[in-house]
Amino acid sequence: MARAFASTMIDAPVETVWACVRDFNGLPDWNPGVRESAIEDGLAADVVGCVRAFTLSDGTFVRERLLSLDDSRYSFTYNFETPAFPVENYVAGMELIPETKGERTYVQWWATFDEKPEDAGRFAEIVSRDVFAAGLAALAKKLSGASAPDGAERWQGLRPAKVFTSSTITAPVDRVWAKMRDFAGMGGWHEDITKMHMLEGARSDKVSGVRDFLFGEGALWEQLTYLSDTERAFRYRILKSPMPWLNYHAGARLYPVTDRDHTFAVWTADWTASPQDDLELIPNVHGNVFQKAFDTLEAQLGGGAG
Repeated sequence: MARAFASTMIDAPVETVWACVRDFNGLPDWNPGVRESAIEDGLAADVVGCVRAFTLSDGTFVRERLLSLDDSRYSFTYNFETPAFPVENYVAGMELIPETKGERTYVQWWATFDEKPEDAGRFAEIVSRDVFAAGLAALAKKLSGASAPDGAERWQGLRPAKVFTSSTITAPVDRVWAKMRDFAGMGGWHEDITKMHMLEGARSDKVSGVRDFLFGEGALWEQLTYLSDTERAFRYRILKSPMPWLNYHAGARLYPVTDRDHTFAVWTADWTASPQDDLELIPNVHGNVFQKAFDTLEAQLGGGAG
């Protein structure tokens, strides 16, 4: 199965970008590669199952069906009903993620499909470059500097996690992942962490392994519960901590920014604590743990292309 992919950072808040791309009939408003579009059967553009029929700038006629639409997490998927090129099982989607350090938005556009053996690799490159990357460049140009709509409510009021921290690191994603993947290495990119090591001599990529360290004067144990080189992601839980919380689970994931060879990093955490304790715990984890870690990685690795 082939995969096409492109991503970018747009200098506008996620609510603004979502208001633009959410319209399944709105491609001609921001994508110069699309000449005209209409939703069939008189349906609204946010009816899941509706079909958009549109004409590309070169005259190609295409029909696509909306498969899913998520206003609370800023994503949608669709497929080909009348393909633009000779592939099968084409499913595509777009996802938006807000950057918490600033008012920018990470946008990724992807598709998977089957190519004929004689076309292997051909359409993945064409779609990635001429459809997705070109379309995202036009979208970024149209929305750059735009403000959020009046009354916009992020995440529809329900955050993905108690702490959601995201930031751009101006270095290639594989270079950043090589640093963050080392579960015992965070002391090298967070100034408040010392004496970090894996208990019982475990490897730092052993899922179930536990790291022991000091954060300031507090001693913590954290257990690796998930590690994926495919997703460039890890998750962990706290086994021992001086902080007044229970059931602490956290994780980070890295996304490539393909148009400038940068990294978009997301770190989230959830736990159980009293509302009064959370008044201090939430901003502390966001600013002094996750954002400080991203800022240090940027200082150490930053300066990538673009």
